[in-house]
Order: sequence, then structure tokens, then C-alpha cells
Amino acid sequence: MSEHTDQDAPSQPTETRRRPGLTARLRTYLLAGIVVTAPIGITIYLAVLFVEFVDGQMRGLVPAEYDPIRYLPFDIPGLGVLALLLMLLVVGFFAAGLIGRMVFRLGESLIDRVPVVRSVYGALKQIFETVFADSSSSFREVVLVEYPRRGLWAVGFITGRTRGEVRERIDRDLVNVFLPTTPNPTSGFLLFVPRDDLVHLDMSVEEGIKMVISAGIVTPPRAATGDADEVSPTAGS
Repeated sequence: MSEHTDQDAPSQPTETRRRPGLTARLRTYLLAGIVVTAPIGITIYLAVLFVEFVDGQMRGLVPAEYDPIRYLPFDIPGLGVLALLLMLLVVGFFAAGLIGRMVFRLGESLIDRVPVVRSVYGALKQIFETVFADSSSSFREVVLVEYPRRGLWAVGFITGRTRGEVRERIDRDLVNVFLPTTPNPTSGFLLFVPRDDLVHLDMSVEEGIKMVISAGIVTPPRAATGDADEVSPTAGS
């Protein structure tokens, strides 16, 4: 009878799980608070700095008698940003017309006669046209490049097919790949890579930029299609 009772009795846990102490819980709460508030706080802070900077610059261009601050008992943040947007709209509307195009072509012809200025202007114009162009002319796809040596891989962005003298000198199917630096993706390297040497990724360009800025901390979830362990270097070509 006693043996039967001992066998049916539930087994008692050998050891109980210790609850985290007060210090550990406070540390967890503190880190959670930082994770939640830091992105919001930094974003608001940078937005305020941008608005204040633009307001200050635009206010310096407005004559004192037309400054609305002189006639209002309080400051209205964002008036400079609004004025800048209106000015850009007016310039864009003027530049889209026939007379505007003629005026800007005349101005560019004058700039082309100044040696140093024309180089700076040409480079800046090309950069802005590339950044604000259609997706076919900007970052198109996220890829992996074997860089800086074999066995090491870096995240890059395809910007287009290689053309011109580079394409003629190297008789291969090359693509332009921008290799950004971390955590500042505005600087980096331009590589001319054979298409067959690239590993095409499923992540979007925005997800790739987030991954670069966060130094790999923010990793986008892999797409449901395909096998994560089997990636063909020629996929997507």
C-alpha cells in the first residue's frame, strides 16, 4: 500500500526558479524606456533643430517691415519652412515653362564658362538629379558583394548598369554597386562588379539602409519564399 502511494505521488521540483531581483527589474525597465523614448525623442529634437535652422535662414532674407514676428505677440515655428516650400514650388513652376527653361539654360551656359564653379555645379546637379529621379535611376536593389576579400561579404545597392568607357574597357556585364559605410550611408565606395558575382537579396532598399545604419542590429525578416541556406550568386540576374 505504501509503495503504491509513493509511485502515484507527484514529483516535486528539485529547485525553484529564482525571480529576478529589484536591481535586474529596474535595469530592464530602464532599458525598455530608453528603447521606446529614444527614437521618438531624437526624431523630435532633430525636427525642431531643422525647423529652427530654416526659420532663421529664411527670416534673414525677409525685409524687417515684412517680418510677421513684428506684428504678432508670439513666434510661429515653421513659417520659414512654409516659405521655403512655397518658394520651391514657384521656382519649379517657373522652371517647367518655356521661358523658365530658357533662363536656366542661359544661367548654366554662364556657369560653364567658370572652370571651378562648373565642376562643382555639374557634380551637385548630377547628384540631385540621381537622388530625386525615378527608382530606375537610383538605388534599385540590395545585393551582397564579396568585399574587401574573398570570404567576406558587404551590403551594397545597385545603381544601374555600367556604361561608357568603363564598360568598353572591360568587356563584361558590369553593374554599378554603391557600397555604403556604417553608420553613415551617405559615404561609401563605387564598385563596378560583374553581375554574376553578386548575391541578390529579397529585402527592400529601405530595409537595406536600415541594416547598414544600425550596423546589422536591425535585420529585416527574410522573405517566405526560398531557402535561407541556399542562395545562388546568379539569382535575379
